[in-house]
This record gives sequence, C-alpha cells and structure tokens, in this order.
Amino acid sequence: MRITVVTGGESDERDVSLASGCQVAAALRARGHDVVAFDTVRGVLTAAEEAHVRQHGVGRTPPAPGARDRLLAGDLAFLRNDPDAGSADLWFLALHGGGGEDGRLQALLGTLGIPVTGSGMVGCALAMDKEISKRLFRDAGIATPDWLMGEPSMAEVEERLGWPVVVKAACGGSSLRLELVHGPDEWPGAVERSRSFGDRVIVEGFVRGREFTVGVLDGEALPVGEIVPENELFDYECKYQPGMAAEIFPADIDGHLSERMRRLALRVHDLLRLEDYSRVDFLVDDAGEVWCLEANTLPGMTANSLLPRAARAAGIEFPELCDRIASLALARAARNLDSDAGV
Repeated sequence: MRITVVTGGESDERDVSLASGCQVAAALRARGHDVVAFDTVRGVLTAAEEAHVRQHGVGRTPPAPGARDRLLAGDLAFLRNDPDAGSADLWFLALHGGGGEDGRLQALLGTLGIPVTGSGMVGCALAMDKEISKRLFRDAGIATPDWLMGEPSMAEVEERLGWPVVVKAACGGSSLRLELVHGPDEWPGAVERSRSFGDRVIVEGFVRGREFTVGVLDGEALPVGEIVPENELFDYECKYQPGMAAEIFPADIDGHLSERMRRLALRVHDLLRLEDYSRVDFLVDDAGEVWCLEANTLPGMTANSLLPRAARAAGIEFPELCDRIASLALARAARNLDSDAGV
C-alpha cells in the first residue's frame, strides 16, 4: 500500500510530531508498505532527514514559532500534487497540537477523498477543546477536576478551587503552556504569563494522586499504564526527556481499578465521537476516586510513546500497531462508501 505519513506542522508540538511521523514511516515500511513522510511545512522529507529526526528525537524545549503550515493555509495542492506524497492510498496523520489535531486539517483532507487515519473533524474538535470536553464529562457523570475559564479573580480561585491550581491553555497539548500555581503569591505571575498563550486559558483544581493512561484501539481498551514523573506535573520535559518519568505498563494496580479505568476510557472515547484509536488520561486520588483529565485523538506515536507501550503490553508491537491503525482507516472509508452508495 502507498502511504503518506503527514507530520511536522507549525504548532509548538512540531518536534514531537516529526519524531512520531518518522518512526511511524519506518514502522510501516517494515510492514511492507511504500511510505513517504510529508512535512506540512516543507514537503517530503529525505531519507537523511528522517534518519536525523529518529536519531535526535525531541528537544528539551519546544521549537520557537514561525513555521507556516501550508496545508492549514489552504494550499492542499502542496500535498495533492506532490508526485510522491499526493497519490497515496492512505494518509496517516502523525500531527500533534494546533490545527493538525483540532479538526481543521481533518476537515480539509476529508474533501480530497483519500482515507485518513484517526478521528474525524468533530471528534478532534471536541477532544482538543478542554473546556468542551470537561463539560461533556461532567454532564455524563464522569468525574473531572473543577475549573474556571479566563482570568478569574484570586478570590474566585480560592473559593471555588482552592490552592494549588493548574493553569493551562484550553487547547494545548504535550503539557505545554502548563503551570502549577501553589498559592496567592504565585498567582499574578501565572496570570501574566498565561496572556502569552494565544489561546483561552483554563484554571483547573489540582488533584493530588497517581497518574494513569489508557489507550483505546479498535473499540477495545489496552492495558492501563501508570506515569510517575520526576517533576510535580507530567510536563513537556518529563514526557520527552529520558529518565524524567517512569512509565509502567501494565500498571501495578488491582484488577478492579484497572477495569474501572478501562471502561471509563471506552466511555470517553465514545462520548467524544472518537474513531479507531485514542488515549485517555486519568488521576486517581488517595480516596480511590478516578478523575478524567483529557482524551488525546493523536497521541504520541514513537515506539516508546504511551500508546505504543500500552499496545506492546497487549502483545502488539509498534509496526503492527501502525499497520492496524492504517487498516482501520481503510475499513472505515470502505464502510462510508458503501453507506453513501446505499449498500
């Protein structure tokens, strides 16, 4: 099969996306596919560029803004007319953050009639916007930490949430633009820094507890993983720098708690109208209450990312995982064609 892995982009998760895309491309080639990696900013990556990304991985800090995502700018001919990438049977999305994960690119690519991996426009938009997804969780009876939007007063924070609180971008990813505010002395500086986010800001009550993650693949929940970060929060550094977090798959927890989180992950996946695969993150407090933090429609896809590690715990190695995600997209596209044809 001819597959174009769509990667890169202009978000501050660009480095993460390139790392995912180049590893996915190699994994799909190992399964016998004809693959090119296509950066939505620069075009097809050479073999040397892919090798460089695979060797160096993700930097300690996110890249500075400045790249221009040509696909999101509406230049679909940039992809469609490329002699190597444009004639693919399938586009495998390995984008993270920004317009590559919030539904905009999914909507654009959907007009071209070629199967695309992962969730569609609606699911991506619902999951990416933390305020919307948290409202849906709450309405469905799924516990999620309480929150306030924008720049609430210190009095509102103290009365509604208490200290500490987490300040983050409402549509961010990879734990970027994320800050733990311990008390009133730190609040003014955190508010000032949040004004640079270029996004709505969410102030969330901090739940102290153990952090877990559950992958969903083809309607089934994968083994639960536990994340033990070196920092107070599972931030960008802990996610992408070696030795900054222990990631335990499967988690060393009792079967009842494991099954509870796996069922919740499936509920969240369906609630947000996600497709094929996702990753749902939880906290479990000292009283045993499970709190849903968020769902990821395009989770990290390096061989050692959380979803691939969960799949490995279920006996699915990384190349097979990538192949299955591609096959799910093709099968979904075929079902949609049959539906449109009235079959």
